[in-house]
Amino acid sequence: MRRWSLAGQMLVLQLLVVAVTATGCAVLALVQAHRLLTDDAGHRATAVAVSVAAAPEVVDALDDPDPSARLQPFAERVRLSTGVDFITIMRPDGTRLSHPHRSEIGRRFLGNTGPALRGETFTETYTGTLGPSERAVTPVLSDGRVVALVSAGITVDRISAMLRGQFGWGGFIVALALGLGAAGTWLVTARLRRQTHGLGPVELGRIHEHHDAVLHAVREGLLLVGGDGRLTLCNDAARLLLGLPAGAEGRHVDELGLAELTAAGEERVHLVGERVLAVNSAASRLGRVVTVRDTTELQALTGQLDAERGFAESLRSAAHEAANRLHTVITLVELGRTEEAVALGTAELRAAQELTDRVMGAVREPVLAALLLGKSAEAAERGVELVITNECGEDEPLDDWGLDPRALVTIAGNLIDNAIDAGSRVEVRLGSDGGRAVIQVSDDGPGLAGPAAFARGWTTKGDGRGLGLALVGQAVRRLGGEIEVRGSAFTVRLPIPERVR
Repeated sequence: MRRWSLAGQMLVLQLLVVAVTATGCAVLALVQAHRLLTDDAGHRATAVAVSVAAAPEVVDALDDPDPSARLQPFAERVRLSTGVDFITIMRPDGTRLSHPHRSEIGRRFLGNTGPALRGETFTETYTGTLGPSERAVTPVLSDGRVVALVSAGITVDRISAMLRGQFGWGGFIVALALGLGAAGTWLVTARLRRQTHGLGPVELGRIHEHHDAVLHAVREGLLLVGGDGRLTLCNDAARLLLGLPAGAEGRHVDELGLAELTAAGEERVHLVGERVLAVNSAASRLGRVVTVRDTTELQALTGQLDAERGFAESLRSAAHEAANRLHTVITLVELGRTEEAVALGTAELRAAQELTDRVMGAVREPVLAALLLGKSAEAAERGVELVITNECGEDEPLDDWGLDPRALVTIAGNLIDNAIDAGSRVEVRLGSDGGRAVIQVSDDGPGLAGPAAFARGWTTKGDGRGLGLALVGQAVRRLGGEIEVRGSAFTVRLPIPERVR
């Protein structure tokens, strides 16, 4: 059986609250009204009784042989004009001289008279011949003596009838309150149902748990930026990848330095510190959803793959050139011109050996040496002169630098590639300066724009996808080095670890 939705539970709960509140208020109002009506009846009865006791006709009629003949009509006139239910005039012993029912005249008064005989006016609720009533009893004084008593009252039935007249209004007010409360509750519930998609508390709790678990477990960074440019959600991976401070939610992306990163657009690469991040931003009804993936290792592997591809291409070029020269040598032998064949083969062997000796003499690090050999073959195939100079000397070979070979390949490979693309002559200088390794790559091209060239996306090709120099800058920063750009000459200085100095 499907549980009630949160909106349905709220509707029932609020209707119960409204019903109980309205009913309670109505009951309290009726109790208060009954008390007020009872008090009003007592005050009115007291006023009528005192007024009748003070009338001269009452004292004069008491001396008549038949006082009731004058007092009964007088009491009835006053009763009808004041709206009380009875006015009883009696002798001090309680014998009635007037009563709404003539048959009760001459009989004893039912009720208390003691306080009135002492000259006091009092009220009480008592059950007499007309039933329970709220009555007042007051003395009739003549020359300071109590010569008679007057009682006036309103029956409880009449008070109840007046109270029942309030029931209609009370019921109308309760019904109106319930209607308004139900309507307001329904509107709030409908809005809540739309916002919760009709889910119950258990489902909402489960969704929150899943949401929280996914946000904390997923390795990709996730950002949600509202329409006002403020960061509304940030998971743990995004905090780590972007180095966001605590309490980043609620702050503007400009304040956090994320304006460019969270801008709308297709997937692109951003460099943040030592990380290469793939960023994708998409619009949604909640704002912009930005996903961030760490591709640092992927970029490093891609760089190595590019280097291997370059080596393979260089070997292909060398093999192609060697095949051409070998075919020439064989042809010279077949033509009987062996001396020219030997001379050509010896020259080619000497040139290849000189290139290998020059590179290996300058670089003892195998990966970097292989890179430079490959770049030399590639430059030769493209008609670019590549000159490699070792300024360290034989006493301080490059393998003693103790630097990360992958970082060296990234730095040297990208700088040489750009130099080969830009000029016809490239010079690579390797050396050391005061405990720092120095790699300088220069060409005879027009030069670049200085430090701005190391920003993500900078390129001279105009496609906005430049990443090579940005990776160079990242690798240099990771090794704690610095880059100097002067025209077309790039000089990289990297600190040599203490253990290899």
